[in-house]
Amino acid sequence: MIGCKGSHFEKDIMLWGVRWYVANPLSSRQLEESQARGGAVDHATLNREVLTYAPEVELPFRRRQQPVGRSWRMDDTSVLGNGQWNYGYRAVDNEGHTMDVLLNPNRDRDAAEAFVHTAIRTQGLSAKITIDQSGAKTQAIEPDNRDLHTASRIRHATYLNHLMEQDCRAVKRLVRPMFGFTFCWAACGTIAGIEVLHATRKGQWAHTGEGYQTPAEQFYSLAA
Repeated sequence: MIGCKGSHFEKDIMLWGVRWYVANPLSSRQLEESQARGGAVDHATLNREVLTYAPEVELPFRRRQQPVGRSWRMDDTSVLGNGQWNYGYRAVDNEGHTMDVLLNPNRDRDAAEAFVHTAIRTQGLSAKITIDQSGAKTQAIEPDNRDLHTASRIRHATYLNHLMEQDCRAVKRLVRPMFGFTFCWAACGTIAGIEVLHATRKGQWAHTGEGYQTPAEQFYSLAA
């Protein structure tokens, strides 16, 4: 549950600003100019609220996430932070459902292996993983097959990863107007909120209540 102690604004105003920031290709200054509820909120305050509260919807979402398929599409994308490139490792299943995301300052075998371990821990073992020709990703998957006595089939087929690339574009479209991040942890927190809302739009939240909820209502309920 998101706590609001010490905040200068009502909870619904605060969550409104957080959701709009992670849902739309806007900078915090643009959101400050367009805000129409609850009076003016400075862009620095909006940015601070996003960094504080956006990551907190990720854990309850993971607990209620719909099961995903066992055929993975895995890739990485670059994100600018503190003047340096960070790399967001992502995977979707063959239906385009988001499996997991991990931001890392490195782009090597250790970073790819850390992502694979995280994905297995949250989503279970895969039957098939489609990747590009990256040797680092191949070297990250092969030890898991050996150590966990699994047989995840590795496919090197760039054309089969178009689904992954399209999904990455939907996220990068939102990150681009933010003009990079000051720190890697700031990028991690903001992207966590973006990915949660992106996944709810794809129907990945296992809603147990009655009636239909829009992605916005789902986002607010995750913070409730």
